[in-house]
Amino acid sequence: MFVETEEFAERLHAMGDLEREAAYAAVSQWFADHADSITHHVHLAPVHTATTVRMGEGEPVVTDGPYAEGKEVVSGFAEVEVADLDEALKIARSWPACPVVEIRPIS
Repeated sequence: MFVETEEFAERLHAMGDLEREAAYAAVSQWFADHADSITHHVHLAPVHTATTVRMGEGEPVVTDGPYAEGKEVVSGFAEVEVADLDEALKIARSWPACPVVEIRPIS
């Protein structure tokens, strides 16, 4: 999962058009470089578009916003098919965008 911080979002927003295009081109190149391993990927809409359903006692509570209060939000994810965690780490270390990449196995 690609995790965006407030600082990263601010830097991206402050970029000029050419710098932003170069940043997006780096991400596109990363996907192209790892296309053999990537089985699926999605970029999520901005956090302000989120709706959260919280289960608990009684009726579920529906609220606007992300599932957690915090300064970091998941902005997208890619599924990769790799032999082991070491291979996943190698791919994650080359990610050119958001400053945090979380790796989880799927079941």
